[in-house]
Amino acid sequence: MATDDILPTLYQYYTADGIESGLNDSQTQFVLNGKKVSIFSGALHYFRVHPEHWRDRLRKYRAAGLNCVETYVPWNLHEPEDGKFEFGQNLDGELSAFADLVGFLKLAQDEDLLVILRPGPYICAEWEFGGLPSWLLRVKDLKIRTSDSKYMHYVNRYFIRLLAEVVPLQFTQGGPIIAFQIENEYGNVKEPGKPIDKAYLEALKKTLQDNGVVELLFTSDTPSNGFEGTIPEVLATANFQEDASAELALLKAHQPNRPLMVTEYWTGWFDHYTEIHHERSAQKFGSVLEEILSLNSSFNLYMMHGGTNWGFMNGGNILGGGDRNAGFQPDTTSYDYDAPISENGDYTEKYLTLQTLTQRYNELYLRQPAPPDLVDRVAYPEVQITGELSLDELIAQNVYQIENHRPLPMELLDINNGSGQSYGYVVYRKKGIDISAGSTLTIEGHVCDTVMVLINGKLVSKVYESVEDLDGFGFWRKKDSSLGLGSIAYKNATLDLVVENFGRVNYGKLYQFNQHKGLWQGDVLINQQPLSSWQIIPLEFKKKWTGSLRGWRSPTFAKGPALYRGVLEVEDLTSRDTYINLAGWSKGFVAVNGFVLARYFEVGPQRTAYLPGPLLHKGENEILFFEHFTPAKSIAFETDPVFETSGNGRALRTLPE
Repeated sequence: MATDDILPTLYQYYTADGIESGLNDSQTQFVLNGKKVSIFSGALHYFRVHPEHWRDRLRKYRAAGLNCVETYVPWNLHEPEDGKFEFGQNLDGELSAFADLVGFLKLAQDEDLLVILRPGPYICAEWEFGGLPSWLLRVKDLKIRTSDSKYMHYVNRYFIRLLAEVVPLQFTQGGPIIAFQIENEYGNVKEPGKPIDKAYLEALKKTLQDNGVVELLFTSDTPSNGFEGTIPEVLATANFQEDASAELALLKAHQPNRPLMVTEYWTGWFDHYTEIHHERSAQKFGSVLEEILSLNSSFNLYMMHGGTNWGFMNGGNILGGGDRNAGFQPDTTSYDYDAPISENGDYTEKYLTLQTLTQRYNELYLRQPAPPDLVDRVAYPEVQITGELSLDELIAQNVYQIENHRPLPMELLDINNGSGQSYGYVVYRKKGIDISAGSTLTIEGHVCDTVMVLINGKLVSKVYESVEDLDGFGFWRKKDSSLGLGSIAYKNATLDLVVENFGRVNYGKLYQFNQHKGLWQGDVLINQQPLSSWQIIPLEFKKKWTGSLRGWRSPTFAKGPALYRGVLEVEDLTSRDTYINLAGWSKGFVAVNGFVLARYFEVGPQRTAYLPGPLLHKGENEILFFEHFTPAKSIAFETDPVFETSGNGRALRTLPE
């Protein structure tokens, strides 16, 4: 018998004599069910990892010496339409397979891990709209992330449904959940001269407790930013990447008789388009983590494993805190985060560093699994593009066409059972228009977020060529932008403005959360004359609709928006992970078997799209590219990711023998 087999598991150690109490913070050391506990935790977002990979990732957490996993809960995943809840039982939505929160929590317990749950309602997380559902924007005068009664009505309705799922899984009821967070970094919404809405935090606390939450409650903020996001009698915790001693000293001074806890120790960072891939050395990661441990603080690694922003679910930031449109910075699909476990599940040097430190600072001898073996990835043979559908052909097969005097934002379209459009593209079409030679098109306000202009199905706006183009017509940065329509005169023409939602902002001050997408800030004019009587066509690219598309024809590869099709033949059932190489494609998204896998944009830094094997099946697999500008003629595959980096990047690696 191996020595490890005679050791107790984590749950055996903490529950062998029955469960009398949960996590307690009344002393300077956490106590769980009457026994001291140091929380060694890592973040894993179940909604960013394919469910068939959950067990593998969780086991890697426990094998690294962690005893806990932390996860957010995104409201927009679990209530995609107003009043329609999704927890993985229906499997008919775009991300339904990722919504089995209960299954994930039970699996975490099965892998001998405790759970910290961060239910929101706002989560940030570099996730679309910070996890808030876009249909909230349909409610007039609703003030998100406040004690506003309109907002709290929807929060309470959602929490009642969510907590019915997770309350039975609390530690004191035999489940894995030891703590719940109240909101997320609420101190960061504070604006100069305005009081912070503490009543909101108190209302959330009451909602949690009124609906059966009995475990420890906490808030999290960066101590050096102050403690505006805290409330009395609720544990305050810290978020930071550097200066551990200084940050934890401030936390200790704020609550001297309670345990220290770092809820977010940022192991790396996320990427915006146009940046290089963020990297942080294992040495730097380890030195700060050891500083945290030496101060007798518990920790949660954000992220331990980043995963992927599937579909259209990437968020964005506001550069400099100014104009909410000009300063928009959308995040990439990859959420690799330069974390100890990479996006594809590989071990990194940070993982080895973490193993060393948890072994050094862990005072308990408990059973721990060996790190799981890695599964080889495969580069499938190149696939040729064999089919194409033009924008007109897509619109002809669309379900909705809405008439309105002026352009409307996608959220206010009367579709999806009164919930509006959340994601994808929206086309503003004006038919029967005469355009004289030398005309100028003007869009008042900002485009939210990109626009392509077509006349009679032909692209007349600029094809993207360089990052400087982002400051001109067609992109979000420029206000009141104009486009010359050329020297050709048109009679009875059709004008199309194809607008993309590139991701709602997930972080900012309250005034920056007006996240309408499409054209909505003013008129569209030709030669200073406003256009009216528009057709509005939402292109959501939902799986069911995409899978029903017909009329594929031989590709022309003309410049401008079109949908391209290729077929990957998989010969065996043990389909393995791979990467789609995005070289040769300009901007758009790629879908596999109807599932929107990734956005792409040649500005980088992401050059490949991670494709988990479970998304493939034996036989024919349809791969679609919706390309804005210039398509490639084939689809190539890689075994490893490609990022634009500083040249000092880590090598993805297996653990040494």
